[in-house]
Amino acid sequence: MVSAVEQLAANINLGALRKASELKKRLWFTLGALIIYRLGTYIPIPGIDPLIFGDIFASQAGGIFGMYNMFAGGAFGRMTIFALNVIPYISAAIIMQLMSRTIPTLVELRKEGEPGRKKINQYTRYGTVILASLQAFGIAVGLETSFTTTAGQSAVIDPGMFFRLSTVITLTGGTIFLMWLGEQITSRGVGNGISLIIFSGIVAELPSAIYNTLELARLGSLNIGLVGFLILMVMVVIVFIVFVERAQRRILVQYPKRQMGQRMVGGESSHLPLKLNSAGVIPLIFASSILLLPITAIGVNAGQGPQWLSMLAGYLGRGQPVYMLLYAAAIIFFTFFYVSYVFNPTETADNLKKQGGFIPGIRPGRNTAEYLDYVLTRLTVAGACYLTAVALLPELLISQWALPFYFGGTSLLIVVTVTLDTVGQIQAHLLAHQYEGLIKKSKLRGRRG
Repeated sequence: MVSAVEQLAANINLGALRKASELKKRLWFTLGALIIYRLGTYIPIPGIDPLIFGDIFASQAGGIFGMYNMFAGGAFGRMTIFALNVIPYISAAIIMQLMSRTIPTLVELRKEGEPGRKKINQYTRYGTVILASLQAFGIAVGLETSFTTTAGQSAVIDPGMFFRLSTVITLTGGTIFLMWLGEQITSRGVGNGISLIIFSGIVAELPSAIYNTLELARLGSLNIGLVGFLILMVMVVIVFIVFVERAQRRILVQYPKRQMGQRMVGGESSHLPLKLNSAGVIPLIFASSILLLPITAIGVNAGQGPQWLSMLAGYLGRGQPVYMLLYAAAIIFFTFFYVSYVFNPTETADNLKKQGGFIPGIRPGRNTAEYLDYVLTRLTVAGACYLTAVALLPELLISQWALPFYFGGTSLLIVVTVTLDTVGQIQAHLLAHQYEGLIKKSKLRGRRG
């Protein structure tokens, strides 16, 4: 069976893609949805002077606004209808997942299967609307009070309650649309819709980030050697990410022989693969989202608030120890949380026991669950350290020279991981299509025979 799968995987080519009509429809749908998203990142919200706002944002883009703008695919820097992107949705999903582990009513919903999952998803949508509305109102107030030029000219054309209301409706509606679009990509396209939206935003803004960096080098603001070091660092980080994302611990699982009728079956062995980074890119997205909500609100209103608010905004700035510490803690927490969410050692041990499988040297049942939990914990520690290092070390280096966030470890990890996941799903669709073709051919031969 394994050799057949490997042979089919080796035969995946453009010819197979051309024949897979269902996969082509999914790819075209995904591409069309992402194009719609990118068009929306250029439609400014009502009541904003784009030129004045662009000049003001350019002077503040080196801080946390730059990080938010990276996740928003440049939409925040242009203050468009998708300026909030899917960050409120991700934050609401995090909150619901945490609550579904602690609140008895939600715990019972999780146990109900598909109906319970649909209800939790509906609650997540309600939470998205609430978070997006609050954040949009904070942005509207911040635009009126903090985004002014040195001459006192405001980026808001006509400040007032109507501007705040229209901004809340526009930004919240943009987030709801992106939430729906991401769900459509997941169900009717290829890949995870929310991750692809963030991925496409980063990739689309990458050429301008490269151009700006090379322009700084040409003007002498950046050393040529530094640019070369940056390129080398990016390449090393990408290779390291691919290597770790492919790394896995393969646990041997043995199946005993048993008699069925007149013949003996079983006695085979297989492997239970546990990835070094089982959580993927989710902890980084979760950690960034949960930090960006309060930090952005503090940064927008720091200039007009009390003194302690300005001091707090300074401590939470890019490259500051407090921000790095909070970011690292959030990454480690969400790594362990998400791994425990997607992999249950007790359930896996029970399934192995029901199938007659066992790990050599480990008794089935509770001992197997404890062993799997032990191995998974060690892998998760290594995965959390890897994610933290990839996210923070390049950021520390880049923050010293005010380079774009798009060269940081977070953006590189998102791009590489989402690419690997999407390519894997495309290969899975192609394998399924080729298997369907083999089954149809065998049925036709059987009828002829």
